[in-house]
Amino acid sequence: MDTPADLTPHRGLDVWSDPGRERLATSANVVTAVRTLAAAVLAAAAVAQGSLTLLLVSLAVYWGGDILDGAVARARGCETRVGAVLDIASDRFCAAVFYVGLAWLEPHLVLPVFLYLAEFMVVDTFLTLAFLAWPIRSPNYFFVVDRQIWRWNWSKPAKTLNSSLFAVVLLVTGTPWVGVLVAVGLLVVKTASLVVLVGRGLPVPPAPDAASGAAAGSR
Repeated sequence: MDTPADLTPHRGLDVWSDPGRERLATSANVVTAVRTLAAAVLAAAAVAQGSLTLLLVSLAVYWGGDILDGAVARARGCETRVGAVLDIASDRFCAAVFYVGLAWLEPHLVLPVFLYLAEFMVVDTFLTLAFLAWPIRSPNYFFVVDRQIWRWNWSKPAKTLNSSLFAVVLLVTGTPWVGVLVAVGLLVVKTASLVVLVGRGLPVPPAPDAASGAAAGSR
């Protein structure tokens, strides 16, 4: 595993946060907000109308919008930590409204859905937000901190499996026990990642020294 000192060889990579570029009003964040609102409205309409088709449109907007906002951020040079946190929170909301809607329309899928939501909205959220302990722009660049955790969670194959495998399995098979197996498998991977992360430890920013604190208090 890398230690903080091992981050030095990665300094030439364009992965580091820039406080001067951090802002909420970016084109990528607009895409994130629009796709989140659209996915939520579609999911609510799907439940109200009892329409699985409309719910699938909500899922497509969520997935397509998630790809689009990342592409816009990279293309327009507005990839920020603020945007990453907004994207992470929005993904959880989009996933929640879709899967709760699916459980509402297909009650026999309640158990796998809620197992998956526990994994995605608790364990995976903690793992994903852990990038904030290092000066990188998003979890996509966690390989400069720990390549093993990154490979299991944010490499392209891992992101595809983590975000889409469960939904595809449920929608194709409609079988609760298969969904349970996939949800438990994802939980095992996330728990293993969490164990590795805890073993590494999360750095804590240093507290301001007494002089700085006194100067700030006198203003």
